Amino acid sequence: MNALPHLGTAYEKIGADVIARYHRLAGDDVFFLMGNDEHSQNVATAANREGLEPLAYCDSMEPKFREVWRALDISFDDFIRTTQPRHHDAVKEILRRAEASGDLYKGRYEGHYCVGCEAFVPEKDLVEGACPNHRKKPEWISEENWFFRLSKYAEPLRRHYEEHLDFVRPEAFRNELLAVITDGLRDVSVSREGSTWGVPFPLDDRTRVYVWFDALINYLTGVGFAREDDRFAKWWPADVHVIGKDITRFHCLIWPAMLLSAGLPLPRTVNVHGFITVEGGKKLSKSLGTVVDPVVEVAEWGPDPIRYFLLREMAWGRDGDYSQTRVAERYEADLANDLGNLLNRVLNIVEKNFDGILPVPSAPPPDDPLRTSTLAAGAAYARAMEDLDPQGAILAVWEVVARANRYADERQPWKLVKQQDGREAAASVLWHLLEALRHVVLRLSPVMPRKMAEAWRQLGLGEIGPSRLADVSEFAFPGGIRVARGAPLFPRRDKKE
Repeated sequence: MNALPHLGTAYEKIGADVIARYHRLAGDDVFFLMGNDEHSQNVATAANREGLEPLAYCDSMEPKFREVWRALDISFDDFIRTTQPRHHDAVKEILRRAEASGDLYKGRYEGHYCVGCEAFVPEKDLVEGACPNHRKKPEWISEENWFFRLSKYAEPLRRHYEEHLDFVRPEAFRNELLAVITDGLRDVSVSREGSTWGVPFPLDDRTRVYVWFDALINYLTGVGFAREDDRFAKWWPADVHVIGKDITRFHCLIWPAMLLSAGLPLPRTVNVHGFITVEGGKKLSKSLGTVVDPVVEVAEWGPDPIRYFLLREMAWGRDGDYSQTRVAERYEADLANDLGNLLNRVLNIVEKNFDGILPVPSAPPPDDPLRTSTLAAGAAYARAMEDLDPQGAILAVWEVVARANRYADERQPWKLVKQQDGREAAASVLWHLLEALRHVVLRLSPVMPRKMAEAWRQLGLGEIGPSRLADVSEFAFPGGIRVARGAPLFPRRDKKE
């Protein structure tokens, strides 16, 4: 919150958005929560630097964040701010429950505190005396705090990990966190003294709730905890949290322990993504001048090519590199050539030779190779999406794109239609290609919502909004549809660009 979102932040939100859009497409009832954690000391410092009160600073930052998410077509249902009264109510109720469970006590804490992480860093995790994330030497802090009995929940957490293999994904992060539990969990500070910015600690009005304890509770606030019982019962527990790998211990150890203490069910899955580097492995950093502004990238390429690139190029859970060269290569090869050109040339032939309307073949062969590969890819796509693997889902769809291009080159409908007895055969080939494109476009719509809505209209299918994956469970392009070829979906760019 003390700086505008960079490309790494955008990657997380795009991934979460694709999951939400896929499940809406699958017919599921979806609630997609995003927001800003606003009670950090970094926020207070940034506000002071600008001569503002912290809340006024947060009020000025919120629309800037929303602008970034609008530019990227992020389809959230609610935008939580941790300064909102509804959130304060939720934090106080969780602390009340923790106290009732005997999980709060007062003590003195001494340790290395990283201002950038807003977290205490164990001595063993320092790298040459510095925070491994921010490469800066932490402050040594000694203060009287309220503590949460995290150690009490080591065994319940270990059992939960063993009984719920999908609780943390990918598996590598699950194994890492299980090792931390095995090594033993230490109680954690949940208050900070000497600060006036944050949720007042209900047991001690001289202190404020520690930002990470406060921020985690936003997931409950957003679905009505402590205020709207029916709404909360509908939406909790969450099916998935989407987080970066640097905050796994907060989300996968402290957060579930807080929920157990409060007598609440745990989220079903915490889905962890890797980091983005730029131009050959450089860390995103203001000081190094390597921060990439997603709004600038959208202005250059449009939102859909950026969304596509990030999810196609980078395997979820692993680190990946962003470069303008690779974006240009993916744009030209995948989007302009493979998909855009396929759609354009099929629609062009249909318009020129069939007045834009294809007759449905009287008996489409059930063993047609394009039909077979399209239906098989649909199953692979669904498995990948359910496994929270957007890259795998895109690759499954691209098998159809590649097969359709080969199919067109092999069958050559542009030649068939000119032959004396070839018109019916050409129509059959084009019908199969249109149907493959219908499957492709609908399945890619969570990844590239704007361009796929345009492609859906060009296919003559109207608005994509009401469509569902069930609509492409069969291979059957509807008859009597007039296609409407428009401008190229992904115009070729001048090489100098």
